[in-house]
Amino acid sequence: MNFSVALQMLKMGALVGRDGWNGKGMYVVLQKGYPGGMAINAQTAVATRQKEGTVCYFRPYLMMCTVDGSFVPWVAAQTDLLAEDWETI
Repeated sequence: MNFSVALQMLKMGALVGRDGWNGKGMYVVLQKGYPGGMAINAQTAVATRQKEGTVCYFRPYLMMCTVDGSFVPWVAAQTDLLAEDWETI
């Protein structure tokens, strides 16, 4: 499928990935964020320069599960946006 369809699938809660990615087992997921806010922990407080426990509001974003099983925020490259090998995981 193309990225437009993959994005719609993400919005419905699916995991999506590309057949052409070198790392097997990698996928993208929609993190819905925290629109109601959440109290931040010590590590996030350092990163945001806010006091620990401050309620912060996080917007939705895409995350990738990497080959080693860790998660990282993800932004599509042009090749990803134009690819036709997207699939649900």
